[in-house]
Amino acid sequence: MRHFAVVGSGPSGFYTAEALNKTYGDKARVDVIDRYPVPYGLVRFGVAPDHQSLKAVSKRYDSTADSAGVDFIGNVCVGKDVTVAELLVLYDAVVLATGAPNDRNLGIEGEDLPGVIGSAAFVGWYNGHPEFADLDPDLSGATAAVIGNGNVALDCARILSKTRAELESGDIVNHALGALEASHIESVSILGRRGPLQISMTPKELGELGRLEGATPVVEPDDFPQASADDELDPGQRKSVTLLREFAASGADPGKSRRIIFDFYAKPLRIEGEGKAERIIVERTRLDGDNRAIGTGETYAVPASLVISSIGYATPPMDGVPYDERGGKFLNDGGKIADRLYCVGWARRGPSGTIGTNRPDGYEVADLIAAAMLAEGGDDRAGADGLKALLEARGVMATDYDDWRRIDEMETANARLGAPREKFVRHDDWLGTLGR
Repeated sequence: MRHFAVVGSGPSGFYTAEALNKTYGDKARVDVIDRYPVPYGLVRFGVAPDHQSLKAVSKRYDSTADSAGVDFIGNVCVGKDVTVAELLVLYDAVVLATGAPNDRNLGIEGEDLPGVIGSAAFVGWYNGHPEFADLDPDLSGATAAVIGNGNVALDCARILSKTRAELESGDIVNHALGALEASHIESVSILGRRGPLQISMTPKELGELGRLEGATPVVEPDDFPQASADDELDPGQRKSVTLLREFAASGADPGKSRRIIFDFYAKPLRIEGEGKAERIIVERTRLDGDNRAIGTGETYAVPASLVISSIGYATPPMDGVPYDERGGKFLNDGGKIADRLYCVGWARRGPSGTIGTNRPDGYEVADLIAAAMLAEGGDDRAGADGLKALLEARGVMATDYDDWRRIDEMETANARLGAPREKFVRHDDWLGTLGR
């Protein structure tokens, strides 16, 4: 019997567990370990609450968790409750699927001012992440800015701009829903160093901005090169740029009170304010022949009492695991870190791709593991039995998938009218539901 540990229960973790289970069947046990008592990682804490269709992928993970050869071991923090080195003693192979939950720093003056937050923190706040439940972002001013030109930046701008009626049918947590309903924000600027043809925003997410009840996108027509330049883009990018051109042609809808302003060719230099964020000083840029942003020396101020940085993410380091500081991920060769130690998803590639990208990634690493196991003898390792005994001796109260189902039932029962659930956002609430 082989024993495998997958650290992290988000998309990359569950796809890897699925692949290992299909490869080995009843000849292996796969334990999916997570620091939280509840599973799904990015799907629960990262996918926008108004994108319920994306969250439906968790049903596939349910099927994997229900497999006879797969177990969920929650409320266990690898690196604190148990080390990677200890897992390698207990398991034939360990796969790190910890994602990239840490915001990258802007690296500019003023980013430590009150009112400046990372997108991971802001997204975690409205999605019920326990580490950010008390974030309390400043929504009292009229202006906000999001730095970045990817889908997460769009998520942040969209959530700030939606009405309560647009938000309440999703699984946004009540503390965020109430705060956003009382928000005074009238305009959200989305800052990008390069132009509209270089965005990383997908058509589906961009298209939503044209259908908001009380907000309208604003794009400057002069920011675009000639339309023939669009022919050089891939089909997805071309659709996105077409939408931006349509927004520019339509202009702002005077019947809507909020504005989402696309500010292209804008490089943040510093954030200023008297004791808190009030404005971003930005340098106008131009593109060189390689589409790199070059400063022009022209500067201007963008008013913003709330600044959300969405410029990328990093995997947190782990003791004893080689780490790529520049890439913000584990050092690895095609997913292999060291003998019997692997990584998948953003912990392997860096923060790139969609949820679906993690499936082939997980299967590829599962194949690597299977090939390595053929070349090794069958050590009789302790697996889950050994891990649970170790955790019990250390006073760690692990949860399983049956525990998650009980929490799920309670969250569903607590949902406001029309919403799928009301999430618990604290460890004590999760464990209290289980009588612990």
